Amino acid sequence: MLQTGLIPNAHNDLVTDASYDFYGLRLATCSLDQRIKVWQLDETNGTWAVESEWKAHDAAISKVCWAHPEFGTILASSSFDRTVKVWEQIPATESDAPQVNGSGGAVLTSKWVERAMLVDAKGTVRAIEFAPQHFGLKLASISSDNQLRVYDCLEQPSLTTWQMAEEVDVLNLPSGSRSNNNTANVATPTQQPSTTPEAASASLVAHALQQQQQQQGQPARSGSGNREADGGWCLSWCKDRYWGELIAAGCGASGVVKIIQLTQSRRPFTVLTLDPSPSQTSTNDASGKNAPASDGDTPTPFAITSVAWAPSCGRSYHLIATGGRDGRVRIWRVRPPLPSDELDGEPDGDASEGKWSASIVGDFDDHKSAVGRVEWNITGTILSSAGNDGRVRLWKMTVGNVWRPAGHISVEQADEQQADVDMDADAED
Repeated sequence: MLQTGLIPNAHNDLVTDASYDFYGLRLATCSLDQRIKVWQLDETNGTWAVESEWKAHDAAISKVCWAHPEFGTILASSSFDRTVKVWEQIPATESDAPQVNGSGGAVLTSKWVERAMLVDAKGTVRAIEFAPQHFGLKLASISSDNQLRVYDCLEQPSLTTWQMAEEVDVLNLPSGSRSNNNTANVATPTQQPSTTPEAASASLVAHALQQQQQQQGQPARSGSGNREADGGWCLSWCKDRYWGELIAAGCGASGVVKIIQLTQSRRPFTVLTLDPSPSQTSTNDASGKNAPASDGDTPTPFAITSVAWAPSCGRSYHLIATGGRDGRVRIWRVRPPLPSDELDGEPDGDASEGKWSASIVGDFDDHKSAVGRVEWNITGTILSSAGNDGRVRLWKMTVGNVWRPAGHISVEQADEQQADVDMDADAED
């Protein structure tokens, strides 16, 4: 049975993101109310209490993430105000105003200080993520201008100086000569700042296209249009250091995810494109068996709203999960090229040719609505997904490498469990 903890009235508006720290004992949340809250877990009773909270941005906050603890207690946040901010926790002094704890007493706690603000984005910043610690203190962001930006901290003790090491146009990024280019030929809008004339023209063109589709009997589908609200921007770092700096990034409404290689010797390039179109992949049927999709069943591309690269944990392949506005959760098995000393005997497909390859090993539409978040556990063996149906679902691989549902929890169930806990506490009193 799944057990949950409920944090009632966490924010004054919609919660947009939540992120655990490395040890899973602290939780950072952000919201449309422009505030960040850091929660501390009480392991004795499983409850969460606010440790710190502050107004972090001048617009809605889209994402919040933790850096590895070897660099200190560091948070990064992204916002619709087109900025990324880096925060560090420092001990509070006696001159700082004390906070009020749950029992009404004043306590002196630590505080969070803004160390850097990155203002290069020309659109709303939708996703951020720190690189794995073995690559140093690096931060990647992706915004609605379709640019992937990677920043490197030049002064780690102070955290004040960050250099933009890479700026990548994800949509127009070329493929490497040794890559497997499965890029789908679909149109994806390039978002412009809403204050520019180009943005106004793009909006008029998009409106005209929608009117033309309606006149031709082709109504526009939600999630696959040209508005910024229909797009999806997401990224996830590869956790395995052997293959270098790799980032999976999705952008716009193309419905594909690109795996991008970052190297110091050359410009970034695409090593593989994860395209769920039936002509290039297989899907998981209702029985859990892999079955080829029909060539005539070509779906309209929907924006990918979340991507998560699983920890490798000694596997010879990678697992990448995606969630989209079409309500589908997909699990990809990505195989890197084999080293030259392992190429014995007969060739074995793309891997023996020095190419990356991928196949869908799980394809689920249980949410029946847009999927907002996918996330792996620490070993990459269980996947969780959250959708607009108000449920968090779990997926686990069973015998025969078949992925199946492993349970779900809804907001109503969490309310019931919290009510049971309160009743038990009242009975003990």
